[in-house]
Formats: sequence, C-alpha cells, structure tokens
Amino acid sequence: MRRLPPLAWMQAFEAAARHLSFTAAGDELGVTQSAISQRIRLLEGRLGQALFIRHPRSLELSDAGRAWLPSIQNAFARLEEGTSEVFGPELGAPVTIRATPGVQQYWLAPRLCQFHHAHPEIDLRIVTAVWSQQFGLEDADVEIRYGRGEWSDVVVHSLGEEIMTPVCAPEVAKTLHAPADLVGHTLLHAAGFALGWPAWLDVAGVKGLEEQCQRLICDTQVMTLRLAAYGCGVALVHRRLVGERDELVAPFTRTLPTQEGFWLVRPARRELRDVAATVWDWLAGSDLAATEST
Repeated sequence: MRRLPPLAWMQAFEAAARHLSFTAAGDELGVTQSAISQRIRLLEGRLGQALFIRHPRSLELSDAGRAWLPSIQNAFARLEEGTSEVFGPELGAPVTIRATPGVQQYWLAPRLCQFHHAHPEIDLRIVTAVWSQQFGLEDADVEIRYGRGEWSDVVVHSLGEEIMTPVCAPEVAKTLHAPADLVGHTLLHAAGFALGWPAWLDVAGVKGLEEQCQRLICDTQVMTLRLAAYGCGVALVHRRLVGERDELVAPFTRTLPTQEGFWLVRPARRELRDVAATVWDWLAGSDLAATEST
C-alpha cells in the first residue's frame, strides 16, 4: 500500500496547480517560492512522476498532475467539511442559518430584524434551501426544516403545531362565503408537501371539488402566496408563514391540521458556538415550542 506524501507537499501541489504559479502558491500558503518548488520536487520524487511541465516563463500541469488534481481537491474539501461538521465554523465566522425561501421571508425575517437590533455585534448569514437534499449542517449552524422532526444526528426543537389554511386577496375573499364557492376559482398548489388541496376540501365537506377548479402548481409556497396576493387564485398555506398580512386574508375558518411542522435543527455531534447558541435561543423562544430531542 502506497504511503501518502506529507500534507504540506500536497498543499503545495494543489495551490500551485490552481494558480499555475509557484510564487502565487507561496503567497497563499505563507512560504517562499523556493519552498513551494522544493516541496513539489520532493513530491514528484515520492510519486515517481513529474506533476508539472516547467517552461522558462510559465507552468503547466503534466498529464499525471492534471489527473491527480481533482482527487486532491476533493480530499481537501472533505477534510474541510468534516472539520466544520465536528468542530463548527471558525470562531469569527458569521452565524449561518439555512431555511426555505418561504420561512425566510414570512417567519424568519421579522424575528431576525428584532434579533439584529438586540444583538448588533453578532454577524448573521442566511442561506437558502428548497428541497430536503439541500439541507445539511456541515456549513450551517442552525436550520429551519419542515417535516416530522425525524432526522438523525441532530437536535430538533419544535416551533409548535402547524395548520394549513386557504388565503387569498381581499377582493377574491368577497366572493367566497362557503367552501363550495371555490368552484371556478384557481387553486394554487405548492408541490412537495404531504397534505394539499384535496385533503382540505375533504375536511371542508366538498371532497372532489378540485375537479371543478383551475389549478396552478408552484415549487415554493412563496410563489403561491405572491400569486394569491395578486388575485390570481386561492393558496393553501401554512398559517405560520402568513401571520397578519394586509394583502392576504383567510376566507374560511376551516383549517387542516398536519402532522408535519417547522423545526429548529442543530448538529448533535458538536456544541454550538456561543453566538450561534444565542441565535438558537432567540428563535426557539419566539414561538411556544413543545419539545426538544435528539
């Protein structure tokens, strides 16, 4: 089994290959150009092949160097991910919060505005995920996920029971006095949720009425809410995301309970940094949350 070369040699190769310059690689790694050159020569001696083709005024990768570079870069990326996963971001890094666009705009934004005024010394970074595979805590301190809270290797904190309710523009609401009045209207669907219009119409006593309606399908609730605000139709949305908004009203009192909900999520394998814990506590306290578990 081939013994791996020293890490410093491989770092020198990766930096030089990326810059195609020993001088630039030395500047990046804080060493001299001659130190980079020496490390790469030692590395080439260990591997038994040249990694660069040296020209009088330029540098290019050899075939072997070009073939090996992706493996080295992938290995360094995985080391970085693993380090962040276990030890968290660097001490001075902003607190990173990941959430869907709907949660960001309709639930998170007002709370973070209040948090920022109360804690201006804490830097925040908000990143977006739409689908479940885009979530993952390697590069985030805190996430707000939607589901049943059944994720492994994380601590979850429920933001409370969730219900779904139809909402629409006030002018549209004037035409809706009972669920049966939805006939002929456009039902705005958000893909990716366990419950939707058929389930709400069933509990409202008008099962199958969607067959007498137009439908418009979006991949985020943000879009259904915007279309509803413009009078384009009626959206079925999570009540938590709507709040009190002048451009949207709930025309019916009937709501649909759901076993899914919104959860604060943080990694179980590491302690949150103090600044991240402050953000977590603030968000967890902004709703009457029921449980916290791993």
